[in-house]
Amino acid sequence: MRTIGLIGGMSWESSAEYYRLLNEETRRRLGGHHCAPSLLLTVDFAEIERLQRTGQWDRAGALLADAARTLEKAGAELILLCTNTMHKVASAVSGAVGVPFVHIVDATAQRLTSRRVGLLGTRFTMEQDFYRERMARHGIEVIVPDEPDRTVVHDVIYQELTRNRVVEASRVRYREVMARLVERGAEAVVLGCTEITLLVDQSDCAVPLVDSTRSHVEAGVELALA
Repeated sequence: MRTIGLIGGMSWESSAEYYRLLNEETRRRLGGHHCAPSLLLTVDFAEIERLQRTGQWDRAGALLADAARTLEKAGAELILLCTNTMHKVASAVSGAVGVPFVHIVDATAQRLTSRRVGLLGTRFTMEQDFYRERMARHGIEVIVPDEPDRTVVHDVIYQELTRNRVVEASRVRYREVMARLVERGAEAVVLGCTEITLLVDQSDCAVPLVDSTRSHVEAGVELALA
């Protein structure tokens, strides 16, 4: 099994989920006491969040590209960027290394059976084109929440989930947001932020929920074992 390099810290809560899922999936496939050979490089989310907020995406891309190069030099044989939002700069990261880069949108799209899906994520993921356009390459139409639902989804991520706070009232609000997406024709809902599974699961939604984190991990393990 090839060594998987993880660029984490965005947030550490989601990175912990990546590590857990990575090893669970490896054991599921290989059995026994098998774990995934992996390297985790944690960046400082405070710096990344500031660059997001101030629109300094090129600087953020350069920082994550450096992280990818460090992982490759340390022995990583493929790279996973453990965040949805920062796939906005995926080309900078993948272009910095010679090993395969597993893109979270491709991994998620390949596990979708529906062609019209709702998307929950940060404001950047929901409002900018990088996620929707990549999904469109796979023939998938993406619907995002209207306002003020987008603000609700974004604020819960940054003010609660990335700080390891799970609030029941926010779970109720997310259920309402997802129900409105279903009313608008969503046949499935993509959890396009790596922390959202801390808050909701399939019991909270009338249509299939697709966890981008799990999809990403499964694609990474599949490639590592190929």
